[in-house]
Amino acid sequence: MLHEDENDCDSFGSSSSWKRRLEATRSMPSLHQGNLSASIFILVGFPGLGEVHCWLAFLLCFLFALALLGNSTIIYIVSVERSLHQPMYLFLCMLAATDIMISLSTMPKMMAITGFNSTSITFDACLLQMFCIHSLSGMESTILLAMSLDRYIAICYPLSHSSILTGPRIAKIGLVAVIRGAAVMASLPVFIKRLPFCQSNVLSHPYCLHQDVMKLACASIKLNVIYGLVVIIFAIGLDSLLISLSYIFILKAALSLSQEARLKALGTCFSHLSAVFLFYVPFIGLSMVHRFQETHGSNSHTVLANLHLLVPPVLNPLVYGVKTKEIRCRVIRSFHRIILRRTFQNSRS
Repeated sequence: MLHEDENDCDSFGSSSSWKRRLEATRSMPSLHQGNLSASIFILVGFPGLGEVHCWLAFLLCFLFALALLGNSTIIYIVSVERSLHQPMYLFLCMLAATDIMISLSTMPKMMAITGFNSTSITFDACLLQMFCIHSLSGMESTILLAMSLDRYIAICYPLSHSSILTGPRIAKIGLVAVIRGAAVMASLPVFIKRLPFCQSNVLSHPYCLHQDVMKLACASIKLNVIYGLVVIIFAIGLDSLLISLSYIFILKAALSLSQEARLKALGTCFSHLSAVFLFYVPFIGLSMVHRFQETHGSNSHTVLANLHLLVPPVLNPLVYGVKTKEIRCRVIRSFHRIILRRTFQNSRS
């Protein structure tokens, strides 16, 4: 939709020029007025930052590489170290795999928007991205709930921990997370597919979200709103409530321990609590902004949307790598092995 030959840094000359190009896309006939069906949507990258879009592309590229490297390292370390084949680290592998898939489903297009001004996305591609983002978010919520269950059992019932969370049960929990996320969110693209679009085709984010796309429809979106609210309350809301309850019981059990044992027990929860806050706070904030704020494409939309999908995949492996001694020691040991191996090979050559 936008001129693809203007894909260098100079094409983003200023914030005003970016706004003019955005207004131009709104008036272009990317919706079929005859049959009222969308063919192309326009993704808004970072409004008001047009003059630094190329630098944002480099930053996104760095964050993308960091997310892939960090989460892949977590998966590799846990898979090769048999001593880490424990519930806590197996769930961490699931979280890392989910974060990798979230990064792959969002960040390449964001880099294309900022680096090459490639803002258009087809309707079917938008639906696919929407399903991936929402289903993966549902999976991550389920995994975070499973991790809180693991911490609850480990602290409140330490002698039964290994007998309750066995390998087959952990695998079943992972399968439930996948099925639950996909099944609950599969209806969202279907509900969007049935809607006619005959007005603006400009979305307020650099990727497709259900609550963002449905606002562009020129028909009743009551079903979409109700289903979205049900998902938030009975999926994400229920998960966050159960996580909160598990930590209430954990805190109650920890208070009965000695100070040293209490600090050690609660220390194992810090990384998980960080992951919970990184995921739920932007997610719930974004949902509330979309539901109660009328201004389309506002700064709060953009900031919360990007925090929700960019920050957790980047920071989760860093937090777990720094705060979890077992992960940190294995990573350092693996790097030492690589350095020694290469030094030995160079000395022989």
